Amino acid sequence: MAVLGVVVNPAANGNRGSAPGAGVVRELTAAGHEVIDLSADSAEAAQLRARTVCTEGGRRPDAVVVVGGDGMVHLGVNAVAGTGVPLGLIAIGSGNDFARTVGLPAHDGRAALRALEAALEQGPRPIDVLRADGAHGTRRTACVLSAGFDAAVNARANTYTFPPGGGKYLRAVAAELRGFRPYGYTITIDGQRRELAGTLVAIANGPYFGGGMKIVPQARNDDGLADVLIGHEVTAGQLLRLLPKIYAGTHVQHPAVEIVRAREVVVEPLAGHPPPPDAFGDGELVGALPLSVTVEAGAVQLLAPA
Repeated sequence: MAVLGVVVNPAANGNRGSAPGAGVVRELTAAGHEVIDLSADSAEAAQLRARTVCTEGGRRPDAVVVVGGDGMVHLGVNAVAGTGVPLGLIAIGSGNDFARTVGLPAHDGRAALRALEAALEQGPRPIDVLRADGAHGTRRTACVLSAGFDAAVNARANTYTFPPGGGKYLRAVAAELRGFRPYGYTITIDGQRRELAGTLVAIANGPYFGGGMKIVPQARNDDGLADVLIGHEVTAGQLLRLLPKIYAGTHVQHPAVEIVRAREVVVEPLAGHPPPPDAFGDGELVGALPLSVTVEAGAVQLLAPA
């Protein structure tokens, strides 16, 4: 049996996460595991608690298990990266892009618990993460880090309380399209510097973001490379027509979409153009540009099927 540090997001599952989270703790305890509750009143406090038990002296857990969606995965990778402590996931959030990427059950707590037990028996597998360094400090991203139209929509939607669910996202899209102008970027990809006007720069460690959008269909989180999607300059109308295609991944066929593979990417605002919005990673605010983003190969040991 294992010693498991568990972090529960009470806002997961449509603000019903506390009840399923308590159920996860009960099930793990009933299975004979020793559970250390690392939850806290804020994500920052919970991440600090989890990072502390993984890095400081004393008895380390055999794994850290996060309960929630992609925001909790974001918390988890920032807690365990580079420590050797494996990360487990019970995916009961709304988007669950990371669970979709790594083949873990989503929206099904019992199936996720069975997958966790199997992975504890089989052992973890290494995955890459994206390390972003900037004025905010260092933050790691499991799925996709992006600074562009999608980040502006994300930030605006977070300010809305109505309508519920995905309606906030659609409302934010409509608001951002009004008066949209391409942003100015300076991008240095593995030492090669470029300047351009564009719609977004997305650095992908996996195919999905935004709750099932296949932003970079071929991206993998175990190959030591990021897939950098550059959305070149388009009009608001062209952008509106492109957005639905992202769910199927067919937007990559558009001539304004470019994908480059890289180990290190520096993204900066370009003077004389509208500045890009603050970057988001795994749906969480990372910080303002400039950012230096590096692939940390095998930095997280993941409890998931190979």
